Amino acid sequence: MSTAPASAHAKEHALTDATASEATLRRFLHGLPGVDAVGLEARAAALGTRSIKTTAKAYAIDLAISMIDLTTLEGADTPGKVRALGAKAVNPDPTDRTTPRTAAVCVYPDMVATAKAAVAGTDVKVASVATAFPAGRAALGVKLADVRDAVEAGADEIDMVIDRGAFLAGHYMKVYEEIRAVKEASGSARLKVIFETGELSTYDNIRRASWIGMLAGADFIKTSTGKVGVNATPANTLLMLEAVRDFRAATGVQIGVKPAGGIRTSKDAVKFLVLVNETAGEDWLDNHWFRFGASSLLNDLLMQRQKLATGRYSGPDYVTVD
Repeated sequence: MSTAPASAHAKEHALTDATASEATLRRFLHGLPGVDAVGLEARAAALGTRSIKTTAKAYAIDLAISMIDLTTLEGADTPGKVRALGAKAVNPDPTDRTTPRTAAVCVYPDMVATAKAAVAGTDVKVASVATAFPAGRAALGVKLADVRDAVEAGADEIDMVIDRGAFLAGHYMKVYEEIRAVKEASGSARLKVIFETGELSTYDNIRRASWIGMLAGADFIKTSTGKVGVNATPANTLLMLEAVRDFRAATGVQIGVKPAGGIRTSKDAVKFLVLVNETAGEDWLDNHWFRFGASSLLNDLLMQRQKLATGRYSGPDYVTVD
């Protein structure tokens, strides 16, 4: 029997077969290796203790700033607040023009046009949550209309939520087909698929959701909405980084990762960058493939950046209040 590696085409075909029916998809997902929770958490904790020296820290802070999806997703959002957010994304530190821009601003669909105007002429993207964010409890037609509204308003990226109820009930094909439909409705906009990992209960479920998202055509897989008690953690992000690494090994297709919610300090951000480097590799250390969903994180990164540059800690009055 030949031991030669399968061709890329054969590998892609094998994964395509996995989504042929509810039964084949279930068999594929439940055939994935079980997650060793203790081992996963221990590895995430160990990587989080890595010491980062001054030069590397300065690089990591700038990289983290460039990876932020600067986010406002509140019922009280106003056009003025969104314009201010866009201005901050384009010019995070008005006293230092060498500060990188953030990757994107992330808003509700009705604020996309305002955000688009605020970042016009720059490389800052406009991301929009959609599909009845954050609960996802709406008919598919409503969700797709939500997506189309955002895209027509100029969204460069769509952040959708999966139907957690369907997933937890074992209706994997429904989740898969909904992601496929949203991907089609998104057109040229990149699609980030949010699992709401805090509601999936187990690491095995997070791994399965990651593979459903990737098989369905996600450009990014994302931990959370930031609207529940448990959001991004080093362990669940590590698990998703392993999934994108393994998916690329199997298909040649690279998928991005976005932890969101609860990442507030520079120290936290650097820990996540170490996870990326040590798990998926350097190819993911770029804002095309890794993002932070955050609002308060940018302020701490700016304060730490100022401290490295001047030796003085400026304090929270140095940055704008979001």
